[in-house]
Amino acid sequence: MINKLSILLFLILSFSFIDKGGAFAQAVINRSPAVSGAYYPGDADSLRTKITELFATVKTQRQDKAVAVIAPHAGYRHSGDIHAHSIHQIDPEGNYERIFIVGVSHTSAYSGVSIYNVGHYKTPLGIVKVDLELADELINKYSAFNFHPDAHLLEHSIEVQLPLLQYHMKKDFKIVPLLIGSDTPIQTINEISRILKPYLNKDNFFIISTDLSHYPTYEDALVADKRMTDAICTNSLLNVIEAFRQNAMDSIPKLSTSACAIKAVFAFMNITEQYRDLKFTLLAAKNSGDVPVIGFKESVVGYASIAISGDLPEPEGPGLILEKNDKVFLLKLARKTLETYFEKGEKLELSEVGMSHKLKTNAGVFVTLNKNRSLRGCIGNFTASEPLYKSVPEMALSSAMADTRFEQLKAQELDSIDIEISVLTPLKQIENIEEIQLGRHGIYITNGDVSGTYLPQVARETGWNLEEFLGHCSQDKAGLGWDGWKTADVYTYEAITFSEHEYFRGQ
Repeated sequence: MINKLSILLFLILSFSFIDKGGAFAQAVINRSPAVSGAYYPGDADSLRTKITELFATVKTQRQDKAVAVIAPHAGYRHSGDIHAHSIHQIDPEGNYERIFIVGVSHTSAYSGVSIYNVGHYKTPLGIVKVDLELADELINKYSAFNFHPDAHLLEHSIEVQLPLLQYHMKKDFKIVPLLIGSDTPIQTINEISRILKPYLNKDNFFIISTDLSHYPTYEDALVADKRMTDAICTNSLLNVIEAFRQNAMDSIPKLSTSACAIKAVFAFMNITEQYRDLKFTLLAAKNSGDVPVIGFKESVVGYASIAISGDLPEPEGPGLILEKNDKVFLLKLARKTLETYFEKGEKLELSEVGMSHKLKTNAGVFVTLNKNRSLRGCIGNFTASEPLYKSVPEMALSSAMADTRFEQLKAQELDSIDIEISVLTPLKQIENIEEIQLGRHGIYITNGDVSGTYLPQVARETGWNLEEFLGHCSQDKAGLGWDGWKTADVYTYEAITFSEHEYFRGQ
């Protein structure tokens, strides 16, 4: 739960947007609508009439076993008919535990997810409840989730979904409003996906709130939007990234983005592409140039409705997801290990008393030392033979003193070292290199007595494509030559990566 100072700050920043009708007595701060009267009608009767008209345009059938939709978030006059196609996919009689609405902040720059966890949402049609218990749990447990008050002040991408839901749903429902910050790196996107994955199940529904191309001409938007929707419907994140890149490479005049909430799409498809039986169906698409009377074709915004449907496996546990306190503990443990070694020439003695059970979990781990943003040492192991609280100190010392690519670390360098820890999932042998997801998977290549690995972040940092990622690992790390991976065993793994720079920046 956010502290009192954060609540006070929010009150100061958003006084005119807060519903005061009994909110303080209930210790909640309900968010009043910010774009009512602009993006959609501001009074209840006019709003119901408008939404009735929008749903009357829907001709597509509801997909069997729909679990999610991609929906636009422009004003109802511009994209409301496309929007209605998306919301129609939700079973109005469904007993959903929660409806997750995932967007990207248009007004605030930050890393991670901001959840409105201090109250509920208000629209002209009444109150939409937020699952405050889950919102608090996500914020308290995971460093990628926080509450940024200013992110929610004027943000429309979640708000415009709500009147349509209120009109459509016949049973009570709760939402989980998630706004991803525009500064969120791919490493954090991957963590967000891991955390949200257990919630993508038959008991919940996901709405990914995004418009498509921004500001090209009408004809150029048709091309850019088709490329993007075609890629999304393959359920391949790599194809979506390539479509996004290709639109940029084509230098389409006035195109500022192929999708304003592309990071929300990335986070969601990071999950869905693990379920190959899911079906993506394009229901409807257009751009603002198609709007009668006001359609201006020299500068448009694209909209699409896509349904995601199919069977999902039984809800699975989140696996080893380290909480904020666990990560901070391991980073401090690694540094204290090095300080003790340089001060006393001995290893740090540690007791298990008071440790979380996750720190006692056996897992592979790499410890990386960076100095002035350059590698200064990196050693780890894949074997999960020891608990994390024992493996991290051992790998920290090895990275400092036993990485033969570098001179041993000196005590006077310690203050300029940034420690990064990567906790690994078990190795999985692959049959086809298309199973490798750049930025998400690390690779381990082995043939006989030789082997080599690259952590997932290497692909992000270098910008290599898949062949370069494999070729460099095979040649530079395993010594098998550029094409050696083709006759070797290739494994993938994922990594939970965190660093001192991330947690102690500015301290």
